[in-house]
Amino acid sequence: MNNNLIKTIQLVYSEFVIEDFYPNEIGQNNDVIIVNNSLVFRFPKYKKGIVQLQRETKILQYIKSIITTPIPNPIYQSFEELVPGKVFTGYKLIDGVPMLKECFTDVKSDELEGLASQLVSFLVELHSISEEKVGRDLKLKVLSPREEMNNLYERIRDKLFPYVRKEAQKEITQSFEKFLNGEAFSNLDVTLIHGDFGANNILWNPETRKISGIIDFGGSELGDPAYDFAGILSSYGEEFLRMCINLYPNGNEIYERVKFYKSTFALQEALHGIENDDREAFENGIQDYR
Repeated sequence: MNNNLIKTIQLVYSEFVIEDFYPNEIGQNNDVIIVNNSLVFRFPKYKKGIVQLQRETKILQYIKSIITTPIPNPIYQSFEELVPGKVFTGYKLIDGVPMLKECFTDVKSDELEGLASQLVSFLVELHSISEEKVGRDLKLKVLSPREEMNNLYERIRDKLFPYVRKEAQKEITQSFEKFLNGEAFSNLDVTLIHGDFGANNILWNPETRKISGIIDFGGSELGDPAYDFAGILSSYGEEFLRMCINLYPNGNEIYERVKFYKSTFALQEALHGIENDDREAFENGIQDYR
């Protein structure tokens, strides 16, 4: 597989010299190849991922002058033949490693606050890009967050409930209906969001204890800023989330939505698995609901 992907790159960029390469196994939706220890090439695994990569590329090019944190700049692109294995983008490797929660074991409280401040600074910049501005410049389609969650609820009921125990079905139903019929969406400003703001996509330097970059904008879209904080909650827990919320303008107003979105993540993984024939993702997501 990897050799075929390398051949695809060389077909498009015939003068590009590839001295060595190796796979990066982290990506769920993309095959990722590190080339010459300096470039990252991403190949969508699914047709849906091709549409995402096209949108992501437009977004990255749009926000690169707005975001001060290092982010991918797709200097290599292939969208001529829109089939998995042929479509790719490539960008310069951003230094750093995923900032996993276990990395925090020897991080001092003031260093944690510094990391929280860096993450919130990134989110403030990203969330400053309004629905009106992005809709005009990039022509992104947008569902309201309420519509998006309602669609998710319907897909969960239709596709996952046959695998979910009755008690868990009842809990899921109560959770979604309480949220969808409540006041959570009042006074909500839709902005550009990252959409997958978890530990694997947040890079840091363990020696300097600083964020070195944010990657994988494949889920980036117009949406609820609280969704990005749900990624922080899922990856790092309540204490670090509170640290971030306290630094974010009117952060306490989004807290209930953050908790709800986080509660849907496992179900979304199971749904991804069943919709894309990814057995591992399905099993990982559904295990607590059987």
